[in-house]
Amino acid sequence: MQSTPRTGTTTPPPTRRTRTRRLAGTAAAVAAVVSLTTLSTPGAHAADNPYERGPAPTRASIEAPRGPYAVSQTSVSSLLVSGFGGGTIYYPTSTSDGTFGAVVVTPGFTATESSMAWLGPRLASQGFVVFTIDTLTTLDQPDSRGRQMLAALDYLTERSSARTRIDGTRLGVIGHSMGGGGTLEAAKSRPSLKAAIPLTPWNLDKTWPEVTTPTLVVGADGDTVAPVATHAKPFYSTLPSTTDRAYLELNNATHFAPNISNTTIAKYSVSWLKRFIDDDTRYEQFLCPLPEPDRDIEEYRGTCPLGG
Repeated sequence: MQSTPRTGTTTPPPTRRTRTRRLAGTAAAVAAVVSLTTLSTPGAHAADNPYERGPAPTRASIEAPRGPYAVSQTSVSSLLVSGFGGGTIYYPTSTSDGTFGAVVVTPGFTATESSMAWLGPRLASQGFVVFTIDTLTTLDQPDSRGRQMLAALDYLTERSSARTRIDGTRLGVIGHSMGGGGTLEAAKSRPSLKAAIPLTPWNLDKTWPEVTTPTLVVGADGDTVAPVATHAKPFYSTLPSTTDRAYLELNNATHFAPNISNTTIAKYSVSWLKRFIDDDTRYEQFLCPLPEPDRDIEEYRGTCPLGG
């Protein structure tokens, strides 16, 4: 008698083999799609914000004397420029992150660049190119200082040795006292500026409805040179309601608070510049909800949400 071969004991049934092949093919197709999507689609945060620089911020990181970037500096002689008095450029040493936003910082009446020098490396280490400048004379008025700030920005972005490190579309201005008044003048004259920070500002012009640049006005409760009631507060309150704006009043501080290293000024300046020059919404947490009064802050007013 002829025996029947036991075919089912050594070879999988055709239906099982077909199923296995189909599953393997489906898995390979899914993997290919995922791989293609990963290669062809930018990372979410890169797509949302190509200007984001540095690690995610914390309260400690914005209060620190130095940020994540090593900083280099170069001096600019007044003999080599026109329209302002020269100064010092501070910039992140590394070029691996691409270009950075840039800020000009201007001193007040009778003061020189050295009175604001502390802000240079502090802001640059957070990912900005910073130009602390001298004015043509120490007696220049706010309108003149505003023009000089714009001249310094033009030099910085067009002719300076740091120009290749700068994104010329992302610029801001900071000034103290008459330099603060000049900051408002510069923002009024050049609406393309992304951020303005007048520090204990002084100006005979009390109303600023023309300013559309996001503006952080910093006053001091003990200021007798430019009292907040006749300077910083009306400057802030007359900015258009459609402009992103904030008013920070320092507690137990004088007109000259911006002339020495000040953590409160630095942390909110960094946050403001990051939010509006870099469009980095990671820093909005330090500006909205509005900070509460404490031992460093007498009062804080502002627009929330930002960037609307």
